[in-house]
Amino acid sequence: MASTAVTGGEAAVRALAAHRVTQAFGIPGTHNLEIYRHLAAYGIAHVTPRHEQGAGYAADAYARVSGRPGVAITTTGPALLNIAAAVGQAYSDSVPLLVVSPGMPLRHPRQSTGLLHEMRSQTEALRGVAAFSHRVSTADEIGAAVARAFTLFATGRPRPVHIEIPLDLLETAEKAGEVRGAPAAGTLIPPATGLREAAEALRTASRPALVLGGGARGAAGELLALAEELSAPVVTTANGKGIVDESHPLSLGVSLHSPAVQKWLTERDVVLAVGTELAESDLWSEPPPLGGTLVRVDVDPAQMYAALPADVALVGDAQQVLGALLAACRDAGAGRGAGGNVTALRPPRAVDLCLVRDAGSGADDAGDGSPGAAEEVAALRLARDAETRERDARWLPYLRAIRGVLDADAVITSDSAQCCYYGALPHLPIGPGARYLHPTGFGTLGYALPAAIGAKTAHPDRQVIALSGDGGLQFSVQELATAAQLQLPLPVVVFDNCGYGEIRDEMAARGDEPAAVDLAPVDLPALSRAYGGHGVHAPTPGALATALARALATPGPTVITVPEETAR
Repeated sequence: MASTAVTGGEAAVRALAAHRVTQAFGIPGTHNLEIYRHLAAYGIAHVTPRHEQGAGYAADAYARVSGRPGVAITTTGPALLNIAAAVGQAYSDSVPLLVVSPGMPLRHPRQSTGLLHEMRSQTEALRGVAAFSHRVSTADEIGAAVARAFTLFATGRPRPVHIEIPLDLLETAEKAGEVRGAPAAGTLIPPATGLREAAEALRTASRPALVLGGGARGAAGELLALAEELSAPVVTTANGKGIVDESHPLSLGVSLHSPAVQKWLTERDVVLAVGTELAESDLWSEPPPLGGTLVRVDVDPAQMYAALPADVALVGDAQQVLGALLAACRDAGAGRGAGGNVTALRPPRAVDLCLVRDAGSGADDAGDGSPGAAEEVAALRLARDAETRERDARWLPYLRAIRGVLDADAVITSDSAQCCYYGALPHLPIGPGARYLHPTGFGTLGYALPAAIGAKTAHPDRQVIALSGDGGLQFSVQELATAAQLQLPLPVVVFDNCGYGEIRDEMAARGDEPAAVDLAPVDLPALSRAYGGHGVHAPTPGALATALARALATPGPTVITVPEETAR
């Protein structure tokens, strides 16, 4: 095998290029300049956020919407720690994110020497939030480490990886062999006996249900066909939002947090859970005990005995498994009245999708012989919305205004904000052509804006908007400068309650006097203009719709604030 003398920096960049990386996010620093030196020559474009955490969130969103791993480059010490929160979020949401950083020199002593950015162990720090953290020791090993990362991304549960290259190795030319590529991923299919057992359970079920998480996204077509074949209602996690069109009469959307939906789920005789942990972060409570058979499909074997252990375990690629399962159900004559005649399902009224109503009104007034599952779903939607009528009503007119402006394939990024997890997740319907990116599980703040930059970088021709609260936005508000420099048409809709509204409400619910949750008002539109963008206040839904339409056609970011007291 031919060997060529390359620096560690070039070895890293050529390994990325060999794995078809064309985009990176990061900030150059004293110790990583040899990496930046080679990016352009290997055809890798670069976006420079204003903070490494922003680089991580942007790369995360780029991965989610592009289907390719996101790559972030940091320098040593504080820069790497700055991106750790984004790595933790990517781990929680199973996102393929590769972070490349320099490290202390190969023979750096254990005893502290005061070297710039020195810390005790970068690999140990990142090992706590990444799938693995790999410190290389030769230029030749760099290619192997990158191949290891891309193998994980392609063959297992995709999670973030950190590769550390000693800073003296980055600058030193060594002989390195040909670039090692990740091996072609084989398709993981469970045994035929498991597929038959699952198909039999679903075929004979009288009350089936589907629960879809982010790991089900690649099987959207198969899952819709299976739901219609079984007349099975579908409920999703936040990461599964939109896998099945949320306007479909069998879709409950993101409703696992609803007590009414949880109670309904415990009464199903078979639940098919695909690509989801079914964990507290999905249900906002302890997982309820299920009364029927739980069939789990997941690429991660550990999920089969996690929060809710599987009665029938199908470990494998979701698309392949669901394709085989659908065929098995059809072969067994699993149709329950919907298969082959799905057009008979009554579309839900538009008023059911984005409006709180009484659970007792209108759920059973069709009188047209529609299948019972569609009526059951309509009633459950109303029950879900009635549970939170007082809390959620404030956002609904604004969400309808947003929905009316957006294209069917728009990308929406969201923050850990009340307007997002109480408002948009359950009440802003999307279909499989669109995407809704939310920081689930780890629940970081400041995700929406840099994530929108990453999504827009991946798909510059698609509409991308960010939804946030004023508290969360200010964790990463400096990324307005990044969007302005890139001249990305990027609306940032901010529901402004002058503080940390969720924590304020939790304190009040405990009977505590709210403390440290009220923030001094900030003129966020003016701040956007100071960064080179645009900004406007939108005190009404009509004003929001007008401002949003204009922002989607205007280069640069536009901050659109909705005063929370007006929204109420």
